[in-house]
Amino acid sequence: MQKKIHVAVVFNEPTVQTSEGRKFVSETGLVENGWNVYKPQTSNLKPLETIDMSEFGVLEEREDVQLALETLGYQTSLFNVSNNISRLIDFLQTEKPDLIFNLVEGLGSKAIHEMHVAGIYEILEIPYTGNSTTTLGACLNKARTKEILSYHNIPTAKFHVFKHFSELQNENIGLQFPLIIKPANEDASIGIDNNSVVNNFSETKEKVLHIFREYAQPAIVEEYIEGRELNVAIIGNKKPQVLPISEIDFSTLPDGYPQIVTYNAKWMNGTTEYEGTKGKCPAELSSETEQHIKEIALRAYGIMGCRDYARVDVRLSKGNEPFVLEVNPNPDICDDAGFMRSATTFGYSYLDVIKMIVESALERSV
Repeated sequence: MQKKIHVAVVFNEPTVQTSEGRKFVSETGLVENGWNVYKPQTSNLKPLETIDMSEFGVLEEREDVQLALETLGYQTSLFNVSNNISRLIDFLQTEKPDLIFNLVEGLGSKAIHEMHVAGIYEILEIPYTGNSTTTLGACLNKARTKEILSYHNIPTAKFHVFKHFSELQNENIGLQFPLIIKPANEDASIGIDNNSVVNNFSETKEKVLHIFREYAQPAIVEEYIEGRELNVAIIGNKKPQVLPISEIDFSTLPDGYPQIVTYNAKWMNGTTEYEGTKGKCPAELSSETEQHIKEIALRAYGIMGCRDYARVDVRLSKGNEPFVLEVNPNPDICDDAGFMRSATTFGYSYLDVIKMIVESALERSV
């Protein structure tokens, strides 16, 4: 009897660090209901602990992936890193899986560790799904991504990076308002809110200072592209396939809300932003515009060294000109995620997608 291929599904479960925080979540269930900050009912106005809701999607993702793998006939094991690299190394050296299905998006709320965990797989010479350490690191750095894409003549909005308080003395940064401001080294819309689009330098300074204080990292400032927001899912390696383009529909957002995908829009169920930014696929585009966007996205996928699967986010200006916003390696592949919306529109089942990702990774290890 042929031995089943052993696939270890590795993830890092978000944790509530303090005992008070764990008790609060256990008793109230507020995290499950969409709150992102634990605030105790005391005279202390500062929250004891911030809970990043963007990390909780992996809990659904791991279940969907493991069930699909077992249905496809693979032997599976599920491993929670729990922010402990030593445990991960011990597990991998003991279990010796044939393949790692990598769902780790960071450790200790630090997205940069996503690439470091992938580096451990490479050091141990265990094949894994998704993108390489270099691609994960490059794509997390928004400025570096834009520099690479611009070098290869991929259209992207003009930008400037503020790294230090002293740089805010210079109002002439060569950009035209309105601008959009984000943390330079985050993903999942972290740090993006209704104040992220600014119209003058005073607002720019305030938002940049907020990012310095709250996220302890540089702020990237880009010219804001008024228009439509499109997501281009791509799967495969030798002949990567561009799936139907999905669009974020802002039409039901109330007046006064910027037409952008904020943290609330992506993660906070029940908020105005969440309810007002629904995905639809396929996007209504002319065949010429659709083909142009797909070509740009596919080039970006290759230039950034993406493999197995990724998503390219594009802003389509009112003049019908596409600009690449970001390249997202290892995007969310929950059964109801945006990537799967595009795959389902094409005609792929969830099992089809998981099978293609696994086979691409295994082929690389031969």
